[in-house]
Amino acid sequence: MNDTDTIEEITPAEWEVMRIIWTLGQASAHQVIDLLQQKRDWSDSTIKTLLGRLVKKGLLETSKDGRSFIYKPLISETAAMNGTASQLFSHLCAMKRGKTLVELIETLPLSRGDIEKLQAALAKKLPDAPEMVDCDCLPGGMQEADCNCKEDQHD
Repeated sequence: MNDTDTIEEITPAEWEVMRIIWTLGQASAHQVIDLLQQKRDWSDSTIKTLLGRLVKKGLLETSKDGRSFIYKPLISETAAMNGTASQLFSHLCAMKRGKTLVELIETLPLSRGDIEKLQAALAKKLPDAPEMVDCDCLPGGMQEADCNCKEDQHD
C-alpha cells in the first residue's frame, strides 16, 4: 500500500487526531484526548480507537513512556495534504480542474506569501501550458465537438 492509498482511507475524525499530532510533533494519548475533547464530545475510548486505527494504517507509531503511550506521525502533514489533494483531483474531469482551483483560490484565506508563491508557480507553468486540456471523462479520447465538458470552461 502506498501513501496515497493510506491517505484515501483516513476518515474526517482521524484527520482531526492527525492534525493534533502533527501540530505537537508527538503526543501522549492523554494529550490527544484532552485536546480533542475541547473540540468534540468524544469519549476517551472513541479517541483511543481512532489512535489505534491510525497505528494499524501505518500513519502513527507508538512507544511507551512510563504508563503513557506516545504517538508520532509516520507521514508528514504536507505529504498527507498533497496526497489527499492529488487523490481528489484525479477524480475530477481534467478540463474542470483549473476552474476548481480558481474557485478554491477565490474562497480560501491565503497569506501574501502564499499568493506570491502561487503567482510564481503559475508564471513558470504558463510558457508550456496547452491552450486547452483534453477531456478525460470517457475512454477513447472524446472529440472536441462531442465533449460537453468544454461548455463548462467558459462559466
